[in-house]
Amino acid sequence: MAVASKKIPMPDLVPVRRALLSVSDKTGLVDFARALQKMGVVLISTGGSSKALSDAGIAVTDVSEVTGFPEIMDGRVKTLHPAIHGGLLAIRDDAEHTAAMHEHGIEGIDLVVSNLYPFEDVRNSGADYASIVENIDIGGPAMVRAAAKNHGYVAIVTDPEDYASVLNALELNIGSLSLDFRQKLAAKAFARTAAYDAGISGWFAQALEIEQPAWRSFGGKLENVMRYGENPHQHAGFYVNGDKRPGVASARQLQGKQLSYNNINDTDAAFELAGEFDPARTAAVAIIKHANPCGVAEGASLKDAYLKALACDPVSAFGGIVALNRPLEEDAAIEIVKTFTEVIIAPNASAQAQAIVAAKKNLRLLVTGGLPDPRTASMAVKSVAGGLLVQSRDNAVVDDLDLKVVTKRAPTEQELTDLKFAFRVAKHVKSNAIVYVRDGATVGIGAGQMSRVDSSRIAARKAVDAAEAAGTSEPATKGSVVASDAFFPFADGLISAIEAGATAVIQPGGSMRDDEVIKAADAHGIAMVFTGTRHFRH
Repeated sequence: MAVASKKIPMPDLVPVRRALLSVSDKTGLVDFARALQKMGVVLISTGGSSKALSDAGIAVTDVSEVTGFPEIMDGRVKTLHPAIHGGLLAIRDDAEHTAAMHEHGIEGIDLVVSNLYPFEDVRNSGADYASIVENIDIGGPAMVRAAAKNHGYVAIVTDPEDYASVLNALELNIGSLSLDFRQKLAAKAFARTAAYDAGISGWFAQALEIEQPAWRSFGGKLENVMRYGENPHQHAGFYVNGDKRPGVASARQLQGKQLSYNNINDTDAAFELAGEFDPARTAAVAIIKHANPCGVAEGASLKDAYLKALACDPVSAFGGIVALNRPLEEDAAIEIVKTFTEVIIAPNASAQAQAIVAAKKNLRLLVTGGLPDPRTASMAVKSVAGGLLVQSRDNAVVDDLDLKVVTKRAPTEQELTDLKFAFRVAKHVKSNAIVYVRDGATVGIGAGQMSRVDSSRIAARKAVDAAEAAGTSEPATKGSVVASDAFFPFADGLISAIEAGATAVIQPGGSMRDDEVIKAADAHGIAMVFTGTRHFRH
């Protein structure tokens, strides 16, 4: 049952006379506390925060002196006491509340500074179960929520980045904080505890292998406000959740203007594809446009791989994203900057390569320190009207699949190598996906069509265009292999690929007409391999 409001109007300016500081992240704490003390604010603190302030020569009252009760149970119980929560939740203009405060000797707390135990950092560090549980904050969120609820009288600060604005507001209002300011701090505080609890519930689901928990929560911290979203009339922000998976969210930007919404989306797609290729085995480059690859190749060097990838579709590569599976070196950088490119992302970059890229001041260069592991299990989320679709990430890797030759002719060793390459790429192409590969490089990619036949034809047409641009006599699809992200429902899609010059095909299989498709393959003397795994990507 809802609690009825007494409809007591919230005051605008509330003086800050007493503050409670209890933080895990002590960045800027001493300077902030010293500034508060100079303004005449009485300081209360707990545990490590209290010690840090005392060691800095700042007068502080320990919470145990306020509660009349010591911290117990390794600090699990210290602020969970009426002397604290009464001071946070009391409506100062309510006669009953003030009478209760007087009767029980409770003093009001006007400002709370709390930034919670570092649960996310401990979880991501690979700590054991017990250590992670111990870093689930209880008293901190309770204080944060209490102060945020009572923002009519209490200000709550959960982020050290807000210390300066709090001090500025106090100076501007001669020791008081405005209602508008307190409301904004409260909104941020509830968002923080929501994200904090989302991280905890998500970890529990993962640790206990609960595939579909009854409630799902996702949270993140604002990293950047975008100039706009996919289109100029849309607003957007980039939020990070602390996941240490190497990629655009954890990358360090060495140069270039701020990433846009579309840059981030495309760069993520590009680097996830680059992560499919083991750098110890081969150099690999993926060129992405609108979240679809327009060229992917492996080679003896990044320069070699880039040039092969570019040759697949040099027109679409203009204004694209380039992802590398090895550190960017000088010779590759020289080639990449010849074509207008939005972003380069790589595990690292040499000083010489950085200098070359620096000549293109708007070109963003991101380094990640590593590659994403394509086998890692995690969740993917998509919004729909009224809800969220949540699924496990597609972490199937072709090298782990049980490949089955279903035609009379088996693929040659070179064909099989290219087939695996093509299926790796098809995993990252929007459905319906058709990918032609020859000698470790894509030579035609068809993406996002309603008909698989159309995807096959578009990919072949792009190969013809690339051949004409290069001045060669025939498209590189002649003698290529082809991958399909899903089964061929009819033989027509396969026939289209054969007409383009494909000599071998890899596909999941599973169609009601598999026998018809296999017969068509045998009739044309091509090899076909079933993977048993589909890679739809919508």
